[in-house]
Amino acid sequence: MSTIHQRAHDALLQEIEAEVRETQNLTGCASLSGRLMQALRQVPRDAFVPVHLQDAAYQNVPLPIGHRQTISQPYIVALMTELIEPQIDQVVLEIGTGSGYQAAVLSGLVKHVYSLEVVTPLADEAKERLLRLGYHNVSVRTGDGSLGWPEHAPYDAIIVTAASHEVPTALIAQLKPGGVLVMPVGDSRFGQSLRLIRKGADGQLVERDVLPVVFVPLTH
Repeated sequence: MSTIHQRAHDALLQEIEAEVRETQNLTGCASLSGRLMQALRQVPRDAFVPVHLQDAAYQNVPLPIGHRQTISQPYIVALMTELIEPQIDQVVLEIGTGSGYQAAVLSGLVKHVYSLEVVTPLADEAKERLLRLGYHNVSVRTGDGSLGWPEHAPYDAIIVTAASHEVPTALIAQLKPGGVLVMPVGDSRFGQSLRLIRKGADGQLVERDVLPVVFVPLTH
């Protein structure tokens, strides 16, 4: 990473921490764990954006990555990751690989990440990029995210990086009792909300809306 990018990266991490503090009344999250901050520090976001946007890689904004998809705002990546409370022995499902940035952050926090991307070129590029950068505990394939990845279920946590009118029932079924799912719910007309769902040991769900968000729609 260049010196300029390193300075921008450091500034971004400070901005993320400030935004977490500013939104704690909505999110219930007053700070990010030291493990997560270290993971964010170690992942070079400029490696996950198109070449012509690398100078904007460390801005706290979403960026287009082609195929009408985006790499999420770093604050949102950090918040969604914090909300699932990742542990080193956990297996996590991600819906919406995109360029692979969220999966790379998760890679340093959990045992294994299974990631689905509906757009084949993005899935292929993300798989190659993650392997090249050394994220060997991430598996990527093309697939319909609303169906999940049942072969490796149940999952300790599920992160969905695209919005749907409702949480797909297949994902709830693939979530381990005691597990956590976070995803944007809603649409562009009436607004979206980041929803946190906890599945009790008895299978009962406890849900709460965390804060308003804007995501691309979940594509089937």
